Amino acid sequence: MAIILFDNSSRNSLFPLTYTKAVAALRFGILSIQERWEMKTKETIFVHTEAYLQVLYPIPNEEVHTWIDASVMPDEDLVNAILNLEENSCIIDDKGLIAGKKAIPFNEFKTDFSIYEKQIAIATAKRLNYCWEIMQWNDSMIRDDFKMVTKGRASQPISPTVQVLQTADIFIEEGAKLEFCTLNSKTGPIYIGKDAEIMEGSCVRGPFSIGYNSVLKMNSRIYGATSLGPCCMGGGEIKNSVIMGYTNKAHDGYLGDAVIGEWCNMGAGSTNSNVKNTAGDVKVWNYATNSYLSVGQKCGLIMGDYSRVAINSSINTGTIVGVSCNVFGAGLLPTIFNNFSWGVTGNKYDLKKAYYAIDNWKKMKNLNITEAETSILESIFAENQQ
Repeated sequence: MAIILFDNSSRNSLFPLTYTKAVAALRFGILSIQERWEMKTKETIFVHTEAYLQVLYPIPNEEVHTWIDASVMPDEDLVNAILNLEENSCIIDDKGLIAGKKAIPFNEFKTDFSIYEKQIAIATAKRLNYCWEIMQWNDSMIRDDFKMVTKGRASQPISPTVQVLQTADIFIEEGAKLEFCTLNSKTGPIYIGKDAEIMEGSCVRGPFSIGYNSVLKMNSRIYGATSLGPCCMGGGEIKNSVIMGYTNKAHDGYLGDAVIGEWCNMGAGSTNSNVKNTAGDVKVWNYATNSYLSVGQKCGLIMGDYSRVAINSSINTGTIVGVSCNVFGAGLLPTIFNNFSWGVTGNKYDLKKAYYAIDNWKKMKNLNITEAETSILESIFAENQQ
């Protein structure tokens, strides 16, 4: 038996983040959704997604699978119920299939729960429906992940040069480096990943997570709830933001109430607004509905993979930046940058030039653009030409 996290039709409401990855690959808190399910179930987890993205994820050989909606957040009771499912039975709520166990060929899977002989109805599961929920939920997700990731383990010692306000909720993985900085875990736990570095003069208030091989540059000011994924650079002022991985926000400037994908770069001095001048309701463009949706009083920037922001850019409240955009322009920038945007004039990034730029950025972290990435970007580019 294999456990498979599947994308449902609501994945389009998570654009631009899910243009280039499955829902299961979204990272917030300390872990990705896939990693969180793996830790909860203690099983290897596979991913079922759109055909053009499946090249990123291996396909299992087993015939009987347990299928789980990737947008569902796992808790202990739900995980136990799923692991104890009988064959040809499923768990549903008012929104549809949560999980089911059945022999279905991988390429023929559908989310129709009527194909299961036994249907178990439960109260509504917690599903990730919109990309801005990632930053809205990040506080609780860091706290939950911290308990799970550190349970039964001992932290590396804290250097005597570090000023600490409460040590109980600080966990430092092997190889992490931090000297002459301030850590305040009274406001939430602080997780410092393997080989990460917090440079001198930085001040961190939890909840906070920094992933493998990521760096906070000198004199950074970090407020909870903030997560940096693997191989990121953080700097300046960051508050209640998720940076998923391999992304640089290394210089001064404010990033607040934001969700940033992978392989992005924020130019020096770039700043986003997270609250309207009226302190009123923020509305953000939703690709699935082709309309603006209310997100509450605070939302800064949501940015898809491979996009870059020029130095000293002024980013508007509730801005959406698509995949592989080059964001620049005078004054306060518009709130929508569609995929492959080149500035604010409506011009498009040439696809080959986009590959070239992405490869150059990846080389800075000792990697190269892959055939899988280029095929995915080509599919997205072609879809946007229609």
